[in-house]
Amino acid sequence: MRKAIALAVVLLGAAGWAWWRYAPDTLPGFVADRVVRSPEANPPLYKWRDAQGQWHITDQPPADRPFEEVRVDPRLNVVPTVVPGRTTPPEADD
Repeated sequence: MRKAIALAVVLLGAAGWAWWRYAPDTLPGFVADRVVRSPEANPPLYKWRDAQGQWHITDQPPADRPFEEVRVDPRLNVVPTVVPGRTTPPEADD
C-alpha cells in the first residue's frame, strides 16, 4: 500500500512539473500566481537584417551579424473568442 501511495505521489509530481514546464499558461490562476514562470515557456527570438536589408526573426541568433533579442509576452497574442458589441454570429450576417 505504501509503495502505491509513493508511486502516485511521484507520478502526480512528475505530471505537475511537466504541466508547469510545457504549458504554464494553462495553469489555474491560484497556482500560476504562486510559482516561478518556466524558462521554457517563453524562449527568446532573435531579430536581424540580412545583406539586402530584409528583417528576419528566428529562434537562433545569426553568427555573422548584429541582432536584437526579443521576448514576446504570450498574453499579448491572445485573440478574444467574442467580438465586443456583436449581437449576431458572423454566419448570420449574410
